[in-house]
Amino acid sequence: MQFFCLFVYLSGKMFTFPQQTSTAHVKLSTTREDFSAVTACLRSFTDLSRNHILFSLATPSAANDFLLFKKAAAGQIEVYARDVTAVFDGQEYKLNAWLSVCATWDSASGLEQLWLNGKPSCRKFTSAGSNITGHTIITLGQEQDSHGGGFDAKQSFVGMISDVHMWDHVLSPCEISRYMDNLNFTPGNVLNWRELDFQIIGRVLLEEKQNICY
Repeated sequence: MQFFCLFVYLSGKMFTFPQQTSTAHVKLSTTREDFSAVTACLRSFTDLSRNHILFSLATPSAANDFLLFKKAAAGQIEVYARDVTAVFDGQEYKLNAWLSVCATWDSASGLEQLWLNGKPSCRKFTSAGSNITGHTIITLGQEQDSHGGGFDAKQSFVGMISDVHMWDHVLSPCEISRYMDNLNFTPGNVLNWRELDFQIIGRVLLEEKQNICY
């Protein structure tokens, strides 16, 4: 299996996941092992109408410690925190278009919220009073059913992903809007796309981001 590690300035780049597989993914590195809150943001492009993963964070105690998962049901996205899920319905998840996705969770209140292309969801309760703790593994392209593994090709991501950021706090609506609009926002202090430490495993390509010109 092909794999290599990089620490690269990724502004203007994207990861391309060109086929359904149970192996190919990108592993994102962080030394942080304790989170009382999370905001994760990314941009994705796919034609998948089946279940597929967008962002997977696992620790030894919880395979779905923080997870963004697109369900096959139209307009339905799941966000997990501490292995507990909230389902967000009515999302305008378009195929063959760049989508900007952010999700937040706070352990003090237990509330999650999803943002898609600048539009917020209602806030929903999942898990409160317990931090995300332990050795953190974050993957793009595959959903972890176990810590660092348990991949299922039928849940894999096929398409392109870019602009991945993660913070150890809940961003304000204004901060999220600045990310969504690709304005001057403060990069993630856990994952920063502009200076990302990552490992590519299998057939994943690092390419120039494709933007449509009119």
